[in-house]
Order: sequence, then structure tokens, then C-alpha cells
Amino acid sequence: MSLRIAGRTLFPLGAVCGLAVAVAAAMSMTMPPESMQLVIGLPDLPMHVRLDALSRVFLFLLGASSAGISIFAAGYFRSGQGTPPGLLCLEYHLFLASMGFVLLADDAYSFMVAWETMALTSYFLVTAQHRIAEIRQAGFLYLTMAHVGALAILLCFGVLQGGSWHFTFDAMRAAHLAPSWAAAAFLLALAGFGAKGGIVPLHVWLPEAHPAAPSPVSALMSGVMIKMAIYGMLRVSFDLLRGLDWRWGLVPVCLGLFSALYGIVFAAAQTDMKRLLAYSSIENIGILFTGLGLAMVFRGTGMPEYAALALLAVLYHSVNHAFMKSLLFLGTGSVLHSTGERNLGRLGGLIHRMPWVAWLTLVGALAIAGLPPLNGFVSEWLLLQAFLYAHAVPHSFVNMLLPLGAGVVALVAALSGYVMVKFFGVVFLGSPREPSLASAQDAGVMERIGLAWLALGCVLLGLLPAQIIPALARVAAELHVGVLPDSAAPWWMLTPLNNGQASYAPVVFAAAVLACVLLAILAVRLLYHRRVRRAPPWDCGFGGLNWRMQDTAEGFGQPIRHLFTPFFAMRRELPSAFDSAPTYRVVIGDRIWHAVYEPLGPLVESVAGVCARVQQGRISLYLLYALITLCTLLALVL
Repeated sequence: MSLRIAGRTLFPLGAVCGLAVAVAAAMSMTMPPESMQLVIGLPDLPMHVRLDALSRVFLFLLGASSAGISIFAAGYFRSGQGTPPGLLCLEYHLFLASMGFVLLADDAYSFMVAWETMALTSYFLVTAQHRIAEIRQAGFLYLTMAHVGALAILLCFGVLQGGSWHFTFDAMRAAHLAPSWAAAAFLLALAGFGAKGGIVPLHVWLPEAHPAAPSPVSALMSGVMIKMAIYGMLRVSFDLLRGLDWRWGLVPVCLGLFSALYGIVFAAAQTDMKRLLAYSSIENIGILFTGLGLAMVFRGTGMPEYAALALLAVLYHSVNHAFMKSLLFLGTGSVLHSTGERNLGRLGGLIHRMPWVAWLTLVGALAIAGLPPLNGFVSEWLLLQAFLYAHAVPHSFVNMLLPLGAGVVALVAALSGYVMVKFFGVVFLGSPREPSLASAQDAGVMERIGLAWLALGCVLLGLLPAQIIPALARVAAELHVGVLPDSAAPWWMLTPLNNGQASYAPVVFAAAVLACVLLAILAVRLLYHRRVRRAPPWDCGFGGLNWRMQDTAEGFGQPIRHLFTPFFAMRRELPSAFDSAPTYRVVIGDRIWHAVYEPLGPLVESVAGVCARVQQGRISLYLLYALITLCTLLALVL
């Protein structure tokens, strides 16, 4: 299949299908749950599907964000990138279809089939340029973590069955588990879905796989795929699992807060565009797990309104992050294609060469930094509101500690703004750091449409939260988490609990910002335009200013490295006094990788050696194994 057919026909057709899925999910939010049994499957083990409010929200997330990514992909992929265009297109759309089936699955069998299909297709997409050794290594690491997580999810479903042989989710809902088994199922789900989402310490694959994948695939993985982990945790915690003690909600709260801080600190220290965004995804997945745990605590302590508020923050931030992070990854993809560079130290000044990419990427950067009136502010504001009500938890020790989470969330939000200033400023502002950047070209038409679609989503989700919140509130009501009180506020005012304690008017805020900007432009043109006198700038007494005088990515990250030194495993390479071209280099490593995962390498090799000795390929030895097994079983039966 030629690249022209894949790029000009199949990817746009996939975008149309994604848009249709999003529209259908949005229009059916008020409908009751629907379920059916499929004719496919195994004998006596058919597949079941179900469409309810929770799956509709994530289907909207999948369809709306993939529409922009697919349009961008139609203009992005080039020939000679490893995987043939036809195979790449097939893997891409199988990846999308498997994520959609994950959201529809209503039994353990169909869920695991879809989950493993999602893992395999995303692995092949990550290793599209498989001739590069580093990309192969990143793919193997991702596939290993994906299968470890899948094993934990499978064990979780086994526990949720409660000893029966029924694999449907309805049977799991009806099962009555002892508190210890309920806790075991929850911890297995947290490990399995946390590995897919990238929660610390199961995050090690994410900063390796995302940079290795093509940019549209990175956008799908970070913007959409890791939300399948959030969907799975919500499905297990609030739908399938009954009788879980509220104290277990503190586990995802603590893990989420630590992951959010860990991810944003590492993002601030990165010099690679895509690794920076990958660590930012760890930060956002931490925020999502924090909100999920907070909702569990509120529901378990008899505070349904606050539980619904925390759950709404999780759902809204999931949709927001899909648009924001997809937009940023696609923007880096355009920069990478135009310049061939991912290193921040070799970029700069691209706003003059790539204005479309720069301004649209700026929308995503401002949104993910949590600045109003864009969408990132709304969901983080909702989560902060939920934390501020944590003092009402009827347990003295918990209601003292939980409000401290609001401080951590505020710190993470501030550091996120810091990271986005570094990202956008180093890439697009200042002077070019390499002569080759003078030949950089702006994105093509299809790429611009994809970027503009996602930027429009960031704006609309930020301006219209009062219209979106009621649709998300149906999820909280359907899962029996809680019901928000009816709001008498006007359409432009967001009042989550309608008690006069907190409100937000994004349209008014946006109008005020726009009015200030227009008044400033008008004042400059009317009052100062005719008085402008052009002259060379003062150069502080010396000339020769060049790109070396502007701040670098390393300079931006240095204060964070000093403040959070215990987070990093740093190695400094110092020049000697006899070097003709001395260089100073700091290599930043992950302490968790060095302390936890590197020691597993020799252990795995030794186990593999034992297995190799057992499996020698000799038929006589295998027959002996079968005879020993048969005799053992007969002895146990008799």
C-alpha cells in the first residue's frame, strides 16, 4: 500500500470514524446502560459488551482526540521510517479499535483480549523504526511492563469472581468478597493499571517508549492509552468492587501525589522534548490517581457530594489531558520533522519559521500549565476544591493530612508552569541555536488542521465547563458515588456544589483577558505608535550578542536539580586540565531504575538459564516430564 493511499485516504477516514464515535458517545450520555452478548468468542465463553455513562465518557475522549491525531498523521508520516505504510496504518487503526473494545468489554475474557491487543499493537507502533537499537530496547521494556501489568489485572479478575466460574462483570458485581479479598483485588488492580498508566514506581517504560514512538503514536499513548488505566481503575474501584474499606483510598492518594511531584521534577530537568513531555504525563497520571483515591475516601466516609466532586475532577482532567498532551506531542512532532532535532539545546527561535506550530502549541502549553481560561485550570481547580473539603472527613488524623495534598497539587501546578515556560521558550523563542534552523518549514495543511482541532478542544473545554459537568455527573450517579446538588447558577458560572463557597466564571474571565489585551494594543497604537524612534539596542558596552548569551534548557533545570537533588541519580563528567576542547556534562538518572530494576537483570538471566537447562529440546526428556506429572497426579487422586 502506498503512502499516498494511507495518508490521504485511510488516516482521514479514521479521523471521521473517531469523530463519529465522539458524537455518538456525547449524544447518548443521557441514555441508560445498554448491554448485549456477541456471537464471537469461545465455546461456552461468549463475549459481552456494555455501554454505560463511564464508557461513554472515555469513548468521547478516544474519538475526539484521535480525530485530531489521525488528521495530523495523514500529513506527518513519511516513507522510509521503518515499518511499511500499509502495515503502519493497520497497526495504528487496530490500536484505536482495541482501545475502543476495552471500553465496551463487559467480561474478563473480552477485556483481556482487547487489553493484550492494545499492548501488542502499541508495541509494534513504538518500534516502527526497529532498526535502531535504542528503540528496540525501549519497545522490549514497554512490552515487559505491559505483560506484568496484564498478569496483575488477570489475577484481579480472578479474585473478583469470588470463587465462581462466571467471568462476566455482572457476576463480579454480585459477588460478596471478604474484606481481605477485596483489598487483594484492589491492590492487584492498582498494580496492573498503574503499570499501564505509568504510576511511580511502575513508570520506567514511559519515558523510554514515548520518545521512541512516532509523534502521532506518542500522542495516542500519552493522551489516550494511559487513560485506559484510569478507566480500568474506575471500573474496578467504583463498579465491580464492593465492600472495600475507605482507608485503601489513601494508597492511590499517596502514590498519586508522589508520582505527580516526581514526574514534574524530572520533566524540569530534561533536555529532550519528548522525554520532557513523557515525564509530564507521569505528573498528570499522578493527579488522576490522586483524585480517584480522594473520591474513594469521601465515598467510604459517607460524603457522597464531595466524592462526586473528586470523581468529576478525575473525569474532566482525563478528557483535558487527552487534548493538551496530544497537542503538545504533535507540536514536537512537527518540530522534529522540520529540524531533525529533539534536543532542546539545538533549537530556538522557531516561532519565526513555524508560526502555526508555535501559536497552536502555545495553547497546549498554557492549558497544561493550568492557566485560566483554558481547560487545564478547570479540572485542577475542581481537584483543589475537593481537597479543601477534606477537613470534613470524620477521622482526625486523615482530615489533618489530606488538606496538605492541596499544597502538593498547588506546588505541582506551579512547577508545571515552570516546565512549560522552559519547553516553549527554549524551542520557539530567542535566537536559533543551530544554523540549520534557518531552513525550518512550517507544518503542512493536514498537520495544521489536526493541531487546530486539539487546540480548539482545549479552548472549548476551558470555556464551557458548566455545560460539560452535568454530563459527567451522570457517571457519579450511575456508579452510586454521589449526586451533585442542582445548580441555580447562570450558564456561564461554574458552581460545583452550589453552596456559595466557590465559583468560577471562565467566559467572563476570558472576556476580561481579551479586553485587556485589546485595550493594550489600542493604547500602544494610538498613544505611542507615532512616537516610535528606531535605534540600535543598548548592548551594555560590548557587541557580538549571539545565541550563546541566552538561557539554555540546562540552565532552566539547574535550580530544580539543586532543590530536589535526592530525586536524581546524577553523574558529572568533568574535563581535565589537558583537554583541548573541555566539556562539562551532567547525566541525570532515575534512582528507582537503578535501585529496583537494574538488580533484576542478573536474577532474570539466572532464571532463564535454569529454564534453558530444563527445556533442552529432547523429546525423551519431555516424555519423562509428562510421566512424572501423570504419576504425581495419580498419587494425589488416590
